Amino acid sequence: MLQKRIIVCLDVREGKTTKGVKFKGNIDIGDPIEMARQYYDDGVDELVFYDITASAEKRGIMLDVVERVAEQIFVPFCVGGGLRNIEDMRAVLLAGAEKVSLNSQAVRNPAIIEQGAGQFGRQCIVLGMDAARDPECPSGYRVVVDGGRTPTDRDALEWAQQAVALGAGEIVLNSIDADGTKAGYELQLTRMISEAVPVPVVASGGAGTPEHLADVFEHGKADAALIASMVHYGDYRLPDIKAYLTSKGQPMRLRYRPV
Repeated sequence: MLQKRIIVCLDVREGKTTKGVKFKGNIDIGDPIEMARQYYDDGVDELVFYDITASAEKRGIMLDVVERVAEQIFVPFCVGGGLRNIEDMRAVLLAGAEKVSLNSQAVRNPAIIEQGAGQFGRQCIVLGMDAARDPECPSGYRVVVDGGRTPTDRDALEWAQQAVALGAGEIVLNSIDADGTKAGYELQLTRMISEAVPVPVVASGGAGTPEHLADVFEHGKADAALIASMVHYGDYRLPDIKAYLTSKGQPMRLRYRPV
């Protein structure tokens, strides 16, 4: 059985880690470089870095912060926000990332997924998808871009399948309705996408307790779980979360270190 992964998300705004609820009311909570190092020392499986205002502000990502985070960690590192073309992806990968996350730009220009997979391999291309409940969509969920600011005409399930066909090697699936609430993942959405695509799906949005991770692995069929608030605010530590999940029969990597 494949091991489940725990991924810590660092949402970064103006060089500081920030956190909000349902993409609103963000407050600064720490330094991303220091936080990355602490999570690495605690045994995180991967880190995700999102420059959350780059797309809305139509600017490039903060490469200096990416480089400084990459210097502190030796686990897979995914970076997203404001990636507009192949050159932007290459710059992020050269700055130390192993993967790039495409979200708003991919919705507007799906060919960028195919171009990125062709240049760097599909294992480097992650589809970041923010979805909100909408009964008018066939799947019941609508894709939203620009950090939750702009609804699109895309159905979440249809978009996930199209993106994988174009070359996305992984999907980070974030529920806007659950984001930051610490009330649990959107299990229906996660299971629907997980069962519909042949690539790993990372559940995002809503983690508040280790039980929520167990639920999304068991009932949401997620391959990995992205967490933020529950560790950012000191409610839980990664070793304790992994110990709990192991006790529930979930296969976990208890400690990651490069060979």
